[in-house]
Amino acid sequence: MNEHLSRRIERRTRQRAANRAAILDAARRVASHQGAGNLSLRSVAAEAGYAPASVYEYFRNRAELVIALATDDLASLTRELREKKDAAPSLESASAIVLNYLRSSGALPAAVSALSGAENPSDAERLFNGKLIAALTAFADAAGLAPVADRRRQADIILAVCSLIGLSVLSRAGRLAALSLEQDALIGQLSSLHSHSDGNIR
Repeated sequence: MNEHLSRRIERRTRQRAANRAAILDAARRVASHQGAGNLSLRSVAAEAGYAPASVYEYFRNRAELVIALATDDLASLTRELREKKDAAPSLESASAIVLNYLRSSGALPAAVSALSGAENPSDAERLFNGKLIAALTAFADAAGLAPVADRRRQADIILAVCSLIGLSVLSRAGRLAALSLEQDALIGQLSSLHSHSDGNIR
């Protein structure tokens, strides 16, 4: 391949990455006003200053766009959990980070309905799955649940995260207050349960 062609391909690759990032930024702005569950490719295209057909070059449908936003949120969550890793592992502090992301990310809840669950997932879903695994691994490290050496420990991590998702849903809906329960106390109880099952967890 000659040098001129190589530079053209590199320039086109950079431009596509920049366009995709601009569309995702526009989607975040639209989602902040309308909610990630109500995104439309047309409104995102208008916000980004692109023709709607241009957006379809990067995302085949609304579901792919929502999954891409959620994938980025999972990557950010993973980075923050890894930065916390230098401190002493703590289920409470790792949980606080996860709950903050669940509270601020409209894309993560919206992605639940966008994921197909098909035997052959799309590229967007495979990327989401990879980022989810990375986030779960980072949570395990930050919470003091690592190493994940067996299925029982994997189940512990999934159950802890599912508990946090449930707390987030109940909190958003105002049900914790209606039940006279406090989120921090429930996280403390979750940590206590794990401490009793494994003396290494704080």
